Amino acid sequence: MTEKFPDNTRNECLARMLTVRDALDVISGKWKILIIISVMSGNKRFREIERSIPKISSKVLAKELKDLEEHQLIKRTVYDESPVLVEYTATDYVFTLEKVIEALHHWGSNHRKKILEQ
Repeated sequence: MTEKFPDNTRNECLARMLTVRDALDVISGKWKILIIISVMSGNKRFREIERSIPKISSKVLAKELKDLEEHQLIKRTVYDESPVLVEYTATDYVFTLEKVIEALHHWGSNHRKKILEQ
């Protein structure tokens, strides 16, 4: 296994850091990836999403859903019914994160095993 990234110039290193920082600004935090997974799994209503994620508060969920909508990862649709129906759905763009989520799942599973072996 390689011990470091390939030799990069200072500018290439900074460019790599910048793009990773951009990605982390969109999906980092305790809840965003979990919300994305919930919505990608078919939970559409606010309460469905909230129930699927243990310990998330309504206030935090509302804020994170708004952020994810601003980044075009989920779509919020309001149906003019009585009572008003709001649904959140995964955009096509969010599915570009599938490999990232799968890699995080795989790494997290291996990390859990490693830590529990100690």
